[in-house]
Amino acid sequence: MIRRFLVNYAARHRHPLNIALHAVGLPVTFLLPLWLLWHGTGFYALLAFVGGYALQFLGHAIEGNDAGEVVLIKRWLGREATPTAPRSLEQPPLARQPSPGDDSAATEHTASGRDAAN
Repeated sequence: MIRRFLVNYAARHRHPLNIALHAVGLPVTFLLPLWLLWHGTGFYALLAFVGGYALQFLGHAIEGNDAGEVVLIKRWLGREATPTAPRSLEQPPLARQPSPGDDSAATEHTASGRDAAN
């Protein structure tokens, strides 16, 4: 069950900025409000909770998918949700980027196996 959650979480959090916003937003959403409540500042705890969630929602907007809570609510309402980013927006994490001057990707081959430029 935990493995499935982690695989699902990783699939929905691929963009580096989304990951960074969650790294900040999650503690601000859940840990900071507890600390602020412990010190008797309920209003600031509420602001931290809302602000942390806003960071996470911004991350999902950048990623191109719905936050988990939004997916759940949309499914309850029978609406279409976007739990993961559309394929057109995804990039493999270790995709090979062509180096400057690398024309190996630009070479086309004909059916006979010869270069099209020849």
